[in-house]
Amino acid sequence: MCLTGISGQMWANRSRVPSGTPMMELRCWGGDWGLPSVHPECLVVLAYARFAGAPLKVTPIDYTWASPKGTVPLLTSAGEDISQPANILNFLRKQKYNADYVLSAKEGSDTLAYIALLEEKLLPAVLHTFWVDTDNYCSVTRPWYASRTPFPLNYYLPGRMSRDALNRILVTKGQPPLYCLTEVEAQLYKDAKECLNLISNRLGTAQYFFGSTPTSLDAFVFGFLAPLYKAHLPKVNLQQHLKQLSNLCHFCDHILSTYFVSDDADG
Repeated sequence: MCLTGISGQMWANRSRVPSGTPMMELRCWGGDWGLPSVHPECLVVLAYARFAGAPLKVTPIDYTWASPKGTVPLLTSAGEDISQPANILNFLRKQKYNADYVLSAKEGSDTLAYIALLEEKLLPAVLHTFWVDTDNYCSVTRPWYASRTPFPLNYYLPGRMSRDALNRILVTKGQPPLYCLTEVEAQLYKDAKECLNLISNRLGTAQYFFGSTPTSLDAFVFGFLAPLYKAHLPKVNLQQHLKQLSNLCHFCDHILSTYFVSDDADG
């Protein structure tokens, strides 16, 4: 199942949009491996928008794209550009598309704590898996992104994204006493596996993290895990650990089948 044909116009037309609501366009990396996007942060926004019923025109990157910085996801509404998942989710909430309205104050605080944990402990290892590990980067990541980036950006942008990922890892992990990259790598995979175990225990046998409907925490967990779960990687260190946690795998499969299967049916 490949969802590279996800259509923003089709998505917007499915929702009954109140008159006067500004059109919201999301620029993002497209899909593959049975996912609506292969990019974790794009996937976070796509999932949250589906959970909240936000009518988005989704525009996958194509030959018209000309951003040397590779800034996606990018939401545009009424001439305003919003980047970064947290900022985009906050903007959607202000537009009354709120997947967290069911949460108590304590659950809201827990959500912020878990998302911070995911960004600190899990995301660096996911970035390393795709963008820094030489086998995965050369065999999977670089070819995929280069093939979907217009000339001449396709020669430049994947390498830029790889360097940015490494810098992001070193900013969060490359502090004393971890001075060399080998020590950093060992620690970040250790942290990521512990984080996966923690969120697996937190989810347990439940469908979602807070009750019967998905929230922003579900969007972040899904966005960070689904590419790792679905990609065909030659180096499977972290992926193998994830696949041993069957409840997290079922969690990803359930969200795909519940919130994104219609894209495949229509595409």
